[in-house]
Amino acid sequence: MVERKNYLEALKKRQWNGRIKVITGIRGCGKSTLLFDLFKDHLIASGVPEQNIILLALDIDINERYRDPNELSAYVRERVKDTEQKYYVLIDEIQYAISKEELMQKDAPVRLYSTLNGFLHMKNIDVYVTGSNSKMLSADISTEFRGRGDVIKVHPFSFAEFFSAVDMDKTDAYNEYSMYGGMPYLIHLDSGEDKFRYLSDLFEEIYFKDIEERYTIRLPGVLRELTSNLCSSVGSLTNASKISRTLQSTKSLKVDVETISSYLSYLTSSFLFSESVRYDIKGKKYFEYPSKYYCTDVGLRNVRLGLRQQEEAHIMENCIYNELKIRDYQVDVGVIPIVEKSSTGNRIQKNCEIDFIATKGSKRYYIQSALSMDDKAKEKTELRPLKAVNDSFRKIVVSKSYGKSWNDEDGILRINLIDFLLDEDSLNR
Repeated sequence: MVERKNYLEALKKRQWNGRIKVITGIRGCGKSTLLFDLFKDHLIASGVPEQNIILLALDIDINERYRDPNELSAYVRERVKDTEQKYYVLIDEIQYAISKEELMQKDAPVRLYSTLNGFLHMKNIDVYVTGSNSKMLSADISTEFRGRGDVIKVHPFSFAEFFSAVDMDKTDAYNEYSMYGGMPYLIHLDSGEDKFRYLSDLFEEIYFKDIEERYTIRLPGVLRELTSNLCSSVGSLTNASKISRTLQSTKSLKVDVETISSYLSYLTSSFLFSESVRYDIKGKKYFEYPSKYYCTDVGLRNVRLGLRQQEEAHIMENCIYNELKIRDYQVDVGVIPIVEKSSTGNRIQKNCEIDFIATKGSKRYYIQSALSMDDKAKEKTELRPLKAVNDSFRKIVVSKSYGKSWNDEDGILRINLIDFLLDEDSLNR
């Protein structure tokens, strides 16, 4: 079993901090294993009696009654009658306690928040919940929990976690990872056919069904086409209007922009995709649209497209984006104006793009993803926007073609892709 060290340490640090620990992420990324196995084992090893650990999985049909927040509250309170004892309450897939009506509204799921807030008043329990829907991670979480909700975001395996679990060299491991991704269950499967089938089933039997049932999707075919469209265009700027036009021209599907916008929100709320917005570096402001969407797991992306669109540069870019999110950076798309001379000698301004602006607290990094930097023209294109940024934050190029990492004469860090993925502190080398 992969240790998931960083997530486990995050849980350990938050024990008895007076907050509800909310563990989120796409279904199948390992939240249940983290909470019900790794964290439970830690508690028992620390001397916590097993009977003082209350486990409840709300996605199992035999626990359906506890999806009612009132029943959930009664169950927990019944189990912790002994006020002299300390208890740990571990609840899996808490979003099942949010009604369809609440999911469709912009308001917070009041009944669930009320129940969880009630637990905070019980001084002898420490509460941990997992969720696969960001409805419970909206801005309401800070107000409804009165500042007492603590979020831990879990992702599919990073490349470093995947590499630690497989018997392959770095190159073969990356090729496997960039093909089938990092969903944890895959390490138990041997053949490509089994991996393909598992990831396909996740889409059809879990993700699509969950979205369709919980949001009462009227046009399931459009949801699937939208998903394929996003998978096909990772790293490309898009918005609801553009997608609507594309579906009409390529699939003869006439769908209004509002429906596309809603379906986009469902896909991101289910953590299947993550949106990266454009940031004007010089003007210090965000653009409303268009944005970029990246798949939470590249294996899901590839299988959704039948392994037919294996654009290595796009997959690498998606892997870098996911790694930055795993390291808990906010990731935006950078836009920087550059003035150049035209062929007629006139000065013209054009907006150039920096693939990623990674921000965490006071730290910021400007990062270009470049599959190959062997061509001088390609190198000039990739470096030009980085050189145009006039601040002291670090500039970085990640490329598969670099044999080693170094800082060039302009202070730009050139780093090999696999070195970047395996070293958590690689941006500071």
